[in-house]
Amino acid sequence: MRVVSDIHLVVGEEELLVERAVRAAVGEAVAAEPAIEVRRVPVAGLAAAELGGHLSPSLFADARLVVLEGAHDATKDTVELIVDYLRQPADGLVLVIVHNGGARAKAVVDEARKAGASIRTCAKVNRPADRESFVRDEVRRAGGRINPSAISALIESVGSDLRELAAAASQLVADTNGSIDEAAIRRYHRGKAEVNGFAVAEKAVTGDRAAALEALRWAMQQGVPHVLVADALADAVRTVARVSAVGGSSAERLAGQLGMPPWKVRRALGQSRGWRPAGLAEAMAVVAEVNADVKGAAADPDYALQRAVLRICAAKSR
Repeated sequence: MRVVSDIHLVVGEEELLVERAVRAAVGEAVAAEPAIEVRRVPVAGLAAAELGGHLSPSLFADARLVVLEGAHDATKDTVELIVDYLRQPADGLVLVIVHNGGARAKAVVDEARKAGASIRTCAKVNRPADRESFVRDEVRRAGGRINPSAISALIESVGSDLRELAAAASQLVADTNGSIDEAAIRRYHRGKAEVNGFAVAEKAVTGDRAAALEALRWAMQQGVPHVLVADALADAVRTVARVSAVGGSSAERLAGQLGMPPWKVRRALGQSRGWRPAGLAEAMAVVAEVNADVKGAAADPDYALQRAVLRICAAKSR
């Protein structure tokens, strides 16, 4: 007896996607055969004899599913055993092989492909465009919709970790009745964004003096490290300077040219309006100075940050 597809190959290093792929394979098998026995077997350190027991046909013809976790850690003996099994699979056994896609134990991957395995690829999500697509798909999975500026704001607020992005997307759909815009992101992640100093920097480089000082006071009251605020100011000013120096192109093209994610370039393009070379040069000097101030050069780092914010706001009118 075979249950749905009897061989599954999950290849890649993106942990969240790998977990989902394994869960999907197990779900298919359980749906087809509710009484199936599920075993998760870490391959690292596993003796060939023990693995052979997991892959042997059941004496009572019971359905069994075996997940081989970390097949890339297989020894020479266990690789040979897995390859031999793939050449002659046992009836009634569903095998899910999880491999990181590297060169180690690659014979297992190659043989699984030859055996007609159902393949799920879970490559690392590194490119900014792929991360944006992931967020968009997560929102759709949760039954919602999100506009491009909100996607950028969510990644900026949450970061690049897929688990956190997935959790945030699901929560936002629930909290907004499914329609997510940038304002919703800012409301939901206001505290986190400010704790990281980005709200202070964003207001400063746009020349919003009152809002920048308010955000700075909030950050200081929350005990945000001075260095984090100074770093955020420096990053914002340098990004605006780099985008201003190139200018006159699409965010996507500039992103590739500058090595930045498109959402960051789009934001910097908006923030760069009104800045002139002299003002940017002054702002660059300010962030270099405040970086030294918060690391011990200034007697009062709170005052140093406040003065830096005021000087950056003033520099925009230069």
